[in-house]
Amino acid sequence: MDLVYFALFVSVLIFVHEIGHFAWAKIFGVKVLMFSIGFGPKIVRIRGRETEYCIGLLPIGGFVKMLEENRQEPIWPEDKNRTFDAQPVYKRAIIMLAGPAMNLAFPVLLYLGVFAAEDDYSPPTVGVVLQGQPAFGRLEVGDRILEVDGERVATFAEVQRLVRQSPGKELKLKIFRANEHLDVTVTPEERNEERALGIVDRIGVLGIGPSRPAAVIGVVGPESPAFRAGLRTHDVVTEVRGMPVATFTELERLLTANRGETVPVAYLRPRRVTGAPTPLASLFVYDTGLAALTPDVHGDSLVTRTGIELADLYLSEVAPGSPEFAAGMREGDRLETIDRLPITSYAMYEERMKQLPLVAHALEWSRAGEKLEGRVQLAVEVITDEQGSRATKPDLGAQHWAPKVPERAVGGPSLLRYALPSALDETWDVIRFIVVGIGKIAKGELGLSTIGGPITVYDVVVQQRQKGAHYLMWAMAVISINLGLINLLPIPVLDGGHLLFLAAEALARRPVPLRVREVVSLFGLLALLGLMGIALRNDLDRRWDVLRAQVSELLG
Repeated sequence: MDLVYFALFVSVLIFVHEIGHFAWAKIFGVKVLMFSIGFGPKIVRIRGRETEYCIGLLPIGGFVKMLEENRQEPIWPEDKNRTFDAQPVYKRAIIMLAGPAMNLAFPVLLYLGVFAAEDDYSPPTVGVVLQGQPAFGRLEVGDRILEVDGERVATFAEVQRLVRQSPGKELKLKIFRANEHLDVTVTPEERNEERALGIVDRIGVLGIGPSRPAAVIGVVGPESPAFRAGLRTHDVVTEVRGMPVATFTELERLLTANRGETVPVAYLRPRRVTGAPTPLASLFVYDTGLAALTPDVHGDSLVTRTGIELADLYLSEVAPGSPEFAAGMREGDRLETIDRLPITSYAMYEERMKQLPLVAHALEWSRAGEKLEGRVQLAVEVITDEQGSRATKPDLGAQHWAPKVPERAVGGPSLLRYALPSALDETWDVIRFIVVGIGKIAKGELGLSTIGGPITVYDVVVQQRQKGAHYLMWAMAVISINLGLINLLPIPVLDGGHLLFLAAEALARRPVPLRVREVVSLFGLLALLGLMGIALRNDLDRRWDVLRAQVSELLG
């Protein structure tokens, strides 16, 4: 069954490519003798008025056979102007370019289908506002964003997309807050987002999130009312005076007006299970509890009157053996400063550490009211993917636990406002990634071991099909772009090679001699076969590595 899916998968991509050549040949009046998907013995033959449509036994390619003067087919007088050679250079160039262009355009439709089919989007309601970020003091938790620079938005994904595209540009937001419409101006902070192969994007960041933090608390110290009542860091508050609590915002609302009145607080306390059946994950159970909390009379905030704050800055785990553990950081510690800058959110701490992973950062943290300090340089893990590409990944040994409560999902956004622009962005990102990869291979910055062949494609198709239709469509889009760009390489026998001949003809104002084309095409064919051989060898090497690892695991 996997082979059938693979054959269909490849046949669709080949059809998309060849239909581009075929359609533009027909548009320009060129006589097409055969349209074939696959090579080898023909298992399907359909004779049209002047074109024979075929399906070959081996779905590893295809071709559009046009009437040409240098072929053996007889040319009738009425067809003399319908040969490929009789067309102006620009028409022949369009015909040759149409195949790769279709492979580059087809993913837009695939991605459009993926984005349009998704219907589990978060509403454009602000759930988190990070301190020290552009939105802090301008947007509030619970704000419903209606427009961004005059463009209506129905999902948080639309907001994120517009913000990412506007680094350093002032945005006018129309929001709904406390039963009234307000206009807010805010300028996204410009940041560099590092991606694979050294690609860096300039993006805009506001410091907001779509989901509200759950009522997981941090307790500031042993002298606080919360600690005296028996509450501890990472407790999950579920009720206050019998009123259900789901988010930290609701907890704040229920305790904000309290001045010295004792209230019952129900909570769940996570307890790590020792001797868990798997060493790959920690297992926790929740113990229930009830505390009698008496907030202080004085104080202008929840933390000053109760000692309760959001658990975002409190560490839930510090991996033994990590640089953070070696520096003295432990579970329950509160992050305070990094390089003398106050840490306003765990996201800020994570970003700062990962931006400069090879630097020893000066950190301060607190434990039971006592300030501690140390220097931490992250451990950097070297990762090698299936194609042999190596990348470095900074490894944070100190983690937090700050779960979110998702908003009720809304339907998909507009096709024209979100799905289509997102599909175009995704297609461009993949094109750019592949072009950069090809350039690095040409420069020797990436080894030839990164080139994959038909076995790799087969493995990708099988893996993504097992995950679902959406994943298969993503894989088809990426491979289609690969096929289109590879065909544009200036290698004779590929479309890019034909375009090179046409460019030479346009410059010299006469066709490249047939003998020259034949000799150059022969060398191009040998080069292409060489690349295919390298790709096949890489495929077999990867299969052998996987088999050897499996055998080693079985043998213990």
